[in-house]
Amino acid sequence: MANLYKDILEIIPTAAIVVDENLRVRYCNRAFRAYFGAERERGTLADAISCREEEHCGEGVKCAYCALRALFLDAVKGRGSAFRKLIFRRGREALSLRIKVQPMGEYFLGLADNAYETEIAREMSSAQDIQQRLLPAARSGAPYSFMYIPCREIGGDLPDVYEAGGETMGVLADVSGKGISAGMLSAFVRAGWDRSEISPARALYGLNAKFQELNLDERSYVTAVAVRIEREAGRIRYCAAGHNAPMLLKSGASIDEIVMNSPPVSTWIPGFRYEDASIPYGRGSILVLLTDGVIESRNSRGEQFSLERVEEILQKSDCAERFIERLKASLKEFCGSFDDDITAIAFDL
Repeated sequence: MANLYKDILEIIPTAAIVVDENLRVRYCNRAFRAYFGAERERGTLADAISCREEEHCGEGVKCAYCALRALFLDAVKGRGSAFRKLIFRRGREALSLRIKVQPMGEYFLGLADNAYETEIAREMSSAQDIQQRLLPAARSGAPYSFMYIPCREIGGDLPDVYEAGGETMGVLADVSGKGISAGMLSAFVRAGWDRSEISPARALYGLNAKFQELNLDERSYVTAVAVRIEREAGRIRYCAAGHNAPMLLKSGASIDEIVMNSPPVSTWIPGFRYEDASIPYGRGSILVLLTDGVIESRNSRGEQFSLERVEEILQKSDCAERFIERLKASLKEFCGSFDDDITAIAFDL
């Protein structure tokens, strides 16, 4: 029966720790060990919370200030329950837990009721940090500017700008779904995108081939648009896979809406051959890539932001950075909050 209880405690998401009257840890479950990074389920309180402040747990000067030790001492001395909100430090990170201790014969059981939620929050924070590192560098004076506003902690849009073959390459992908699943799929896009390939179409074809290996159903897909800015030739080579096509504001203030009818990266047409197209541009032009979250964002009256509003802002902008600033401000004023990820990249040509 004891093994059964232990097996149950081992799989529950609530962090649990069992301590005897001498404050020796007789058992801490998997959730507790994961939260504090403990390597074993028995030992001292210091072992349980990975504390290395003192050489011998309970005998050092700092042990008198140990919140976990004080909590169990309260329970042992009073032979009853004890409850505290405790804050632990692990490196630069502060861990906050609400732990309730209940007597259990000669032992005392401590349950941290918010450890699971806190651990999930920490994982989400780490995922956010990783995703932010995948974004292109935001440099002042760079020939491009971008905005990225995920509607949840983890987004499904992936903007990228890099150099290949001596030319600037830009790609903007939008994966199906939202939240964690979308974030994982966007990480696949980043890993599966061939940055050495100078042809946008061949890069999309390669990504589509790798997508087939995931064996996902038809509900999962990726729309993407890729461009290569050939400055010496004054030409943009581009390819779109089910994505909003690029927009080009020419120096004469006219806007070309580039149209392509190619399917998304998906299992729908596994061997689809994407093809490059090209369009000339003049000095002073602005090239814009954006996701459908921008034009489909709705206000409180249900009105869409629309492509026309984007074009109006673009026509009034004299550079990529100014366009992105105005677009972001207009979207926030129009919608307030967003139900989809909002991403756009603009290039000064």
